[in-house]
Amino acid sequence: MHGQRVATRLGPLRVNVSGEGPTALLWHSLFVDSTTWSRVEQRLATQRRLLLVDGPAHGTNTPPVRRYTLEDCHGVAADILDHFHVDEPVDWLGNAWGGHVGIQFAHTHPARIRSLIAVGAPIPALSPADRRRTRLLAFLYRVVGARPLAALLTDVLLGPDARRSDPTGARIVADAFRRANRRGMHAAIASLSLARPDLAPVLSAIATPVLITTGRDDPMWTAAEAQAATEDLPHAATVILPGAGHVGPLLQAPEALIDLVTAFWRNPAQTVASHKAKAGVNS
Repeated sequence: MHGQRVATRLGPLRVNVSGEGPTALLWHSLFVDSTTWSRVEQRLATQRRLLLVDGPAHGTNTPPVRRYTLEDCHGVAADILDHFHVDEPVDWLGNAWGGHVGIQFAHTHPARIRSLIAVGAPIPALSPADRRRTRLLAFLYRVVGARPLAALLTDVLLGPDARRSDPTGARIVADAFRRANRRGMHAAIASLSLARPDLAPVLSAIATPVLITTGRDDPMWTAAEAQAATEDLPHAATVILPGAGHVGPLLQAPEALIDLVTAFWRNPAQTVASHKAKAGVNS
C-alpha cells in the first residue's frame, strides 16, 4: 500500500492505494479514517485496486477552509477519480458517511459508478433525538477535545462491549478519532452530521445496483429501518451483518463483509436479486 496527497476542491486529501485491477473507492465513517478498513483491506485488494480515502478534516488531513456539504464531498470523489485517471465505472464501498457520499455520487455521476455498498449508513435525516445528541457531542468536543470523548464514541460506533471484547478494534476507532484536527472535526460534525438530508428520494432515483447493510445490533440504524429503505426499490437490497454500531461490521465481522462485497463485485444485479428473494421481496 502507498499513500499520496491528492488535490481536491476541499484541499489536499490523503488517499492510500492498495491492490491491482478494476478500481474500487472506499470512504470511511464520520469521526474515524481509512484505518477502519484494515481488517478487510488485504483480501479486497486481491480483487480490486482500492482507493482508500481519508475524508476532509479526517485522518491527518488539514481542515477545509470553508463549510462544506455532502454535495462537496461527492465532488471531491470525482476529483480523486480524475487524479488517478479512472475512466471506467468504479465499485463504491462506503461506511456511514461514506455510504451517504456514495449515494449522492451515484445520483450525480451515474456513468462513473458500477455498484454501491453502504455499510451502516442510515438513509433518513437525523431524528430530533439524534440531533440533540449530536449537538451535545459537538459542544463537548469543542470544549474538551477528542481524548475525553474517545471511549464514548467507540461505544457508539462499535457497541458498548467492544472495548472489552476487542480492544484492538476499539483502539483503531479511538486512535482515528483522536488523530483528526480538532477544528476540522468540529466543523465536520456541523457541516455533515447535523445537516444530513433525507436520502430516500436520492436512493430511489438512482439505477446503480445498491446493497444497504446494517449491523445486527446497531440501534441507530435497525434492521427493520434498513429493510424498509429498499423494500420497494428494484435496484437495491438490504443485508444484515453481525456487529454493533455503524462501524461494527468492518471490525467485528470482516469475513462476512468480505464475502458479501466480493460476491457483489462479481455480479451486482444478481446479488441484489438474491438478497431480495431471501427477504421475500418481489423485485
